[in-house]
Amino acid sequence: MLSSFCLNFPCAVQGTIFSQRKQLSDGCTNQNSKDYYLMQDSSMLRSEKSLRRTLFLSVLVSTGFFPTLYSYAKTKSKNPYDEKRLLQQNQRIQKENNAPEDFPNFIREGFEVKIVSSENYLKSNSGLIYRDFVVGQGDCPKDGQQVTFHYVGYNESGRRIDSTYLQGTPAKIRMGTKALVPGFEEGIRDMRPGGKRRIIIPPELGPPVGPSTFFSSKQFEVFDVELLSVQNCERRTVAFYSDVICN
Repeated sequence: MLSSFCLNFPCAVQGTIFSQRKQLSDGCTNQNSKDYYLMQDSSMLRSEKSLRRTLFLSVLVSTGFFPTLYSYAKTKSKNPYDEKRLLQQNQRIQKENNAPEDFPNFIREGFEVKIVSSENYLKSNSGLIYRDFVVGQGDCPKDGQQVTFHYVGYNESGRRIDSTYLQGTPAKIRMGTKALVPGFEEGIRDMRPGGKRRIIIPPELGPPVGPSTFFSSKQFEVFDVELLSVQNCERRTVAFYSDVICN
């Protein structure tokens, strides 16, 4: 046992163990003293037991026997004060942009948006939000028919981004031809001629974004729409020429 122990551990370690008895100057030299062997054997036994305990603990740690302590990260909770501050900020900006009466407010925090509006607004299954100011009379438009309407477009800040009133000419679009953004077409599909409606279009139902349009980011868009008329359309073919006429 003694020779194998000396091979596995350096002499400096054995010298440190035996130096407490002050009988040896070097733990690696052979002595004939009986006390030396007794002291050496007892020290070796203590050292071997200590070694076994160290190796045993090392195995436990390396194999994951000891349970680990899990750290729980704190999730950031929404602060009502921040929402109130963002709401007041949006209201102030809308006032500076002369937003129309009963205009919805938008609390935007990153990609999350909360809409604050009066009870006069309704929400469809698709996420479209609208309010009727005037219901109108007559039949609702169908696919293939032409609708003539005025509109004013706003962004979340209440700033006007487009208006057919300022252009002086109403818009004319045939229903069902994908000429309108999905949210806009859905918003006027159940309107009646003479009706006035405010449509709040979520980004997933909104227009495309990019440098070719005035929509620079995925935001809610608000449109005030006045449906003027609904007309039937038919295709006319003369010789090699064909077009669609709406009356």
